[in-house]
Amino acid sequence: FNFQGLVLFGLYLAGIVSAMAVAYVLKRTMGKGQYQPLMLELPNYHWPNLRNLAIGLWERIRIFLTRVGTIILTLMILLWFLSSFPAPPAGALGPAIQYSLAGRLGQMLQVVFAPIGFNWQIAIALIPGLAAREVAVGALGTVYALSATGDQLATTLTPMIAATWTLPTALSLLAWYVFAPQCISTLSIVKRETNSWKPALAMAAYMFALAYLASFATYQISRILLGGAG
Repeated sequence: FNFQGLVLFGLYLAGIVSAMAVAYVLKRTMGKGQYQPLMLELPNYHWPNLRNLAIGLWERIRIFLTRVGTIILTLMILLWFLSSFPAPPAGALGPAIQYSLAGRLGQMLQVVFAPIGFNWQIAIALIPGLAAREVAVGALGTVYALSATGDQLATTLTPMIAATWTLPTALSLLAWYVFAPQCISTLSIVKRETNSWKPALAMAAYMFALAYLASFATYQISRILLGGAG
């Protein structure tokens, strides 16, 4: 049975429920006694215009293709460079990526992410994923392809992940992306709307903290339920 759609729906539902819970907590704490009316200018209701609908769809497609052709492609090239240089020392036994700049950074970050079940490959993929979540999957593919040796080089990403990740790790990563900031552009929009970096940085801090706590709880609880696997 194909569970991808069900998992995606569960992630959306978890995001909605968590957003409502955070809004309730903030209302009861920071916004207590501060009520301001919400005023919105609503347009007149009418049947959608096919021309306007087509223009809107084209604009969204153009924006996505621009992101794919510029931001995502640039990040993947940069990740490949950082994962390939410098060359491994003479007599090195492990994959070349372990001796690269990206590999060294990932191994340093693994200390921070080990309690939530993330290995150094995931830690590397999280960094370009901050710019756009779409990059995370491509980053994982790049990192695991460069981490493979021998017969593993011809293996696709899915079986490689299945062989190296446990179920608690996979659930922890899903929990991370429910709460982590969407992308850097989201923070820049908050800064632009508030005319200050303080709310944007505060939002990033609490969302990363919430993502870490959610991943930690998910990983540790699932390990206990699965008898310590992971």
